[in-house]
Amino acid sequence: MRIKIEGIDHIVLTVNNLRETIDFYSSILGMKEETFGTGRKALSFGLQKFNLHEKGKEFEPRAKQATPGAIDICLISSTPMDEIIGFLTSKNIPIEDGPVVRTGASGEIISVYIRDPDNNLIEISNPNE
Repeated sequence: MRIKIEGIDHIVLTVNNLRETIDFYSSILGMKEETFGTGRKALSFGLQKFNLHEKGKEFEPRAKQATPGAIDICLISSTPMDEIIGFLTSKNIPIEDGPVVRTGASGEIISVYIRDPDNNLIEISNPNE
């Protein structure tokens, strides 16, 4: 027997500053701020979310080496790439790389790379149809 994984429910981001992270992900990437449990914070999008742990105040159990800036994640967007680039430029968000063609989980994607306030690498992608 093997365990069959169907998808990702949530990922935990350890951050230096909750408010700065929430502002970035909600205003730039359109995620929705959530409060759950005993005042914990998360950012929801689609059927997934990022739970947020502030450095030094992490919820247990946690990653052994929980640290801000250690994640590299690819997010799929329905916004056309030219609009993504225009929006990021208008908000003075530097594009670190792209647009470039990459291979995603479901096939070819076109991606741009940016950094969040903790220097996590965020890849924003469109399916290359």
